[in-house]
Amino acid sequence: MKITFFSTKPYDKEFFDKVNQNFNFELDYFETHLGPHILNVVDHSDAVCAFVNDKLDAFVLHSLAKKGVKYIALRCAGFNNVDLEAAKRLGLRVCRVPAYSPEAVAEHAMAMILTLNRKTHKAYNRVREQNFALNGLMGFNLYQKTIGVIGTGNIGAAFAKIAKGFGARILAYDIAENQELKALGIEYVSQEQLLSESDIVSLHCPLMDSTRHLINADSIKKMKPNVMIINTSRGGLIDTKAAIKGLKSKHIGYLGIDVYEQEEKLFFRDLSHTIIEDDTIQRLMSFPNVLVTAHQAFFTAEALHQIATSTLTSLSHFEKNEEFENPNAVLI
Repeated sequence: MKITFFSTKPYDKEFFDKVNQNFNFELDYFETHLGPHILNVVDHSDAVCAFVNDKLDAFVLHSLAKKGVKYIALRCAGFNNVDLEAAKRLGLRVCRVPAYSPEAVAEHAMAMILTLNRKTHKAYNRVREQNFALNGLMGFNLYQKTIGVIGTGNIGAAFAKIAKGFGARILAYDIAENQELKALGIEYVSQEQLLSESDIVSLHCPLMDSTRHLINADSIKKMKPNVMIINTSRGGLIDTKAAIKGLKSKHIGYLGIDVYEQEEKLFFRDLSHTIIEDDTIQRLMSFPNVLVTAHQAFFTAEALHQIATSTLTSLSHFEKNEEFENPNAVLI
């Protein structure tokens, strides 16, 4: 099988090449993202492997099918960037990585909370300049605070367990309740109650029509003043303009985002010598109480190994027409 990869970085190649020793597939890597502009490079490929910001709309999928591509492998959990109806019509099989070290993302979410709260990033820079003053670095105890978790799938559940370890009260909201979390004393409540009672709200749900702009002007009004919002899931869960207004009014006290609505134009690139034309992200980063990381929550050695293993295993199952051990890995 020949697999063409898009949006690849050196670390992708490192892990996929290592895991591929067990499969002996032909791997072809491209750093550019997948879209109508790059379809000409797909030549005699059986499969295309895409990442979070690649565009697999009806036009792209139709073009890939005409070139003989049979399989689409997403090396991520989310699939909002794929027109699944078009893929089904075209007879394309689509798989994803439903779970890859959920602890990696959960731990990054907690790291963002601790960084925003205790201002360790600011303290680090101060001390390097021989400034040992503590003014402006005051935080708060997580102990006995209320942390709301929206979405308790693999990542949300891992995060809730970590947060519980700090002695916080954990509220959860999901359409399906996790009995293991309930046994640990985590309370499932309505979304409205979670928003109104939480000191910290952490998002761990997929991006769908029903969750797009879950955090908006109305939901922000329901939150506690000085609330902390953390998003390590999908950028579209937050209405960025509404968040900026919430920050300006000081209703949002802290904002930590590892994802951003328009991140495909920015993230995974070195733009340090470039004039960024996105005024929205520039405005966000101008706030002292906003922490932005560039979609790195997944970025651990364990997660990358699991992503590579799961992706190539799924493609092997497609090729051999085998049953999947995890049915959630198959979208079509």
